Amino acid sequence: MNLHTPHLLFLGDVQNPLDAKTARGIVDWRAEHCVGQLRLPGCEVDLGLPDLTPAAAYALGARSLVVGVAPLGGQLAPEWLASMQDALRAGLSIVSGLHQRLIDIPALVSEAEAHDLALVDVRVPPRAITIATGAPRTGKRLLTVGTDCCVGKKYTALAVARALSERGINATFRATGQTGIMISGQGIPMDAVISDFLSGAAEELTPDAEHDHWDIIEGQGSLFHPAYAAVTLGLLHGSQPDALILCHDASRTTIDEYDAFPIPELKACIRRYEEAARLTNAAAQVVGISLMTHAASDAEALAICEAFGQSTGLLCFDPLRDTMTPLISSLVS
Repeated sequence: MNLHTPHLLFLGDVQNPLDAKTARGIVDWRAEHCVGQLRLPGCEVDLGLPDLTPAAAYALGARSLVVGVAPLGGQLAPEWLASMQDALRAGLSIVSGLHQRLIDIPALVSEAEAHDLALVDVRVPPRAITIATGAPRTGKRLLTVGTDCCVGKKYTALAVARALSERGINATFRATGQTGIMISGQGIPMDAVISDFLSGAAEELTPDAEHDHWDIIEGQGSLFHPAYAAVTLGLLHGSQPDALILCHDASRTTIDEYDAFPIPELKACIRRYEEAARLTNAAAQVVGISLMTHAASDAEALAICEAFGQSTGLLCFDPLRDTMTPLISSLVS
């Protein structure tokens, strides 16, 4: 996928840092592709990049404006349109992972055509996806799952894939969402696939492989999310994971923006994920807990991981703080 790097990252006027997860992911995993950030008045998110106009970013080498925000519902806010048009006039193509497609916005289409620039919609699944068969496949697979959305499923998968590769083990990161696709350059946006074909898309994303090859699959949503559990279940069945890593924000007790829905106790989460996964892989099991501890000190984070480790009997770690060696050793053994 041609993403027209390097990027100017558009943050709009978002106030919730979780809404800027696309931009944050690109900065953390593809910093070499980032020239600057574009923020509108009222934006409370700062990626630590230079604040640039589209023209200034183009002069510094940027070739695209990436919509770095993922608001609830995936729609482009009308007040952002002028910034998109300014970017096109400055010579920047636009890359977006929102549900609303750039090519469906006439004002952007006409501007892009006038300047011979691209509108790249990342959240578009392949045209032909087959229905899942449920048949077992060769190779090994690990899927990250979550107690909620935005709890580190993508970061954990990327960290595990990198750690396996550094150890000389053949591993592939499989992106299933817009940010992962922008980081890796390929993948299938699972939440844009028609529900009947979700598991089939997951099967296609993780095909037969050598017996010692690991597909490390980015999870989506959560079984416990009132809006997004469906994509989680389809991905869980289709990927047929041998191993699961449960991702959790240690500071969160309810589903983000759904305060009436408490997050179950972790042992219950583990049990329910294993039960669901074993429909297509009877040997599936949770092998570790990945914790978000960004708000804690190093000592506090260590204590949190130790406490969850004692309560679950599993390896607990923060992929942004801790070495992955114990987990990788467990996987390869």
